[in-house]
Amino acid sequence: MNKILNNNIINSDHIGILTGFACGLHCIMTPLLFIYQVELINLNKEEIFSWQSLNYLFILISFLAIYRSAQNSSKSIIKILMFISWIFLCLILLNEQFEVFQIKEFYTYLAISLMSGLHFYNLKYCRCDDPDCCVQQEK
Repeated sequence: MNKILNNNIINSDHIGILTGFACGLHCIMTPLLFIYQVELINLNKEEIFSWQSLNYLFILISFLAIYRSAQNSSKSIIKILMFISWIFLCLILLNEQFEVFQIKEFYTYLAISLMSGLHFYNLKYCRCDDPDCCVQQEK
């Protein structure tokens, strides 16, 4: 897997963008699937896979993508903003899980969009695969 990532067949920014897109779809589809899940439970009286558990999968994949992208980015501000947006998303999802505050879904979509946008920007303007590239660009 590391060889695939190092050869740019699949890079971390692509994974980050796809994860953000999948996470956004997950957030949009959740209310519909909850309605469907209630109907299935009423009909079959069986427990259905918890859709909310996918949040943790998205958090893990997005962290790995951000970590790897930060290693290959030539701009420190992009690295910092990626981690800030990830922390923002984590806090929102944890709050959603434990229902500490009432937060609008808009902020979840904002965090997802910010992370995907930063990955796209990093891919287009800041990515360098040569270790010396980042040192030269920072000066």
